[in-house]
Amino acid sequence: MQENADPDVVLDMADFFERLVPEDDPRYRHTLEGPDDMPSHIRSALTQTSLSIPVIGRRMALGTWQGIYVFEHRSEAQRRSVVLHLMA
Repeated sequence: MQENADPDVVLDMADFFERLVPEDDPRYRHTLEGPDDMPSHIRSALTQTSLSIPVIGRRMALGTWQGIYVFEHRSEAQRRSVVLHLMA
């Protein structure tokens, strides 16, 4: 969950992760699936993999500027699933 009012937020996040965990770092040992393999593992360890969102009146109770997006850490698009778990 991040700010969703300005699309530059997503671009800045991607730039930050590229500086923090660059691809093609020669120190990575795990490269079986390509140069983005190990960076994607590290980046996903640094980001949320699950999220709790309150729902009020059948709508997500997000802040004024908040939005939810999936941040893909691989260079190529991947097929992903989102699982919704509702608790009453």
